[in-house]
Amino acid sequence: MGNILLAPGEPAIKVQNAVQRFGKQTVLDHVSLEVEQGAILGLLGPSGCGKTTLVNLLVGITVPIGGKVEVLGEQAPYKNARYSLGFMPQDEALYEDITAAENLAFFGAMYGLDKEQIKIESARALELASLEDQGKKLVAKFSTGMKRRLSLAIALLHSPQLLVLDEPTVGLDPEQRIKLWNNFRTLAQDGTTFLITTHVMDEANNCDRIAMLRDGHIIATGTPQELIEQTHTTTLEEAFLAFGKTYDSVVQPTSEKEALDA
Repeated sequence: MGNILLAPGEPAIKVQNAVQRFGKQTVLDHVSLEVEQGAILGLLGPSGCGKTTLVNLLVGITVPIGGKVEVLGEQAPYKNARYSLGFMPQDEALYEDITAAENLAFFGAMYGLDKEQIKIESARALELASLEDQGKKLVAKFSTGMKRRLSLAIALLHSPQLLVLDEPTVGLDPEQRIKLWNNFRTLAQDGTTFLITTHVMDEANNCDRIAMLRDGHIIATGTPQELIEQTHTTTLEEAFLAFGKTYDSVVQPTSEKEALDA
C-alpha cells in the first residue's frame, strides 16, 4: 500500500491527554506520550496498570473518551495508517487448524498483498521470527512460544512503519528473546518505529526510551540511563520503584484530602 510520509521530526505516535474509562473505573488518566520515527519505546509497568488499554487505543480497537491519539499522523479508524501499522496482541489470534504459511497468506490478503508478495514477505517474516522451517506445520502443533513468534511474523508481514507489540517475548527462551531484540534493533535502524509493552526490566533496557505507567498514569519518561540517574539508583527496576514511591506520596495524600472533603 506504500508508506505514509511524515514530516521530519513529526512523531510516529502522539498521545495527548488520553482518558479511558470502563464503567466508573478510570483506566487511563490524561496520558500523554510521543514516539519518534525509528525509535523503540518501552511501555513499562505492572499487570493492570493500563498498558493493554493504551495499546488498544493506539491500534484503533477502542477510542479514548477524552484526549487525542494519533499514529502516523492519523486518528482512528486509520483509513490509511492501518496499512502501515503492525500489531501483535497479548492473546494470539491464530487459526490453529491450518498451517503457519496459510495463516500468513490469510493475513497477507487482509493487508492487501498479492500472491507473489505474500510468498516473498512470508519467507522474510518467518525468518525474522525464527520459524523459517515451520511454515508447513499445523499451528495446533505449535508450542506457546512458537505461536507467539507466529503472531509476530504476522505483525511483520507487510513491513509496517510502526509496530505495536504487547508483551512480545512472553513464553520465549532467553536465546529467542535475544535474537528477536537484535531483529527489532535492525528494523529500527532501518526506520521502523516500535512501541513495546513489557514488565521485564532487562528487556526495557534495550529500548531507546521508557514510559513508566502506573495506575493509568505516566509517572516517568526518558532513556533508561536518564531514569536511573534521576532517581540516583543503579538499575531500572530500582528506578521504577523510586518513581512509584514518589507517585504514591503525591497521590495518596490528595486522595485522603478528597475523602475528608467528601
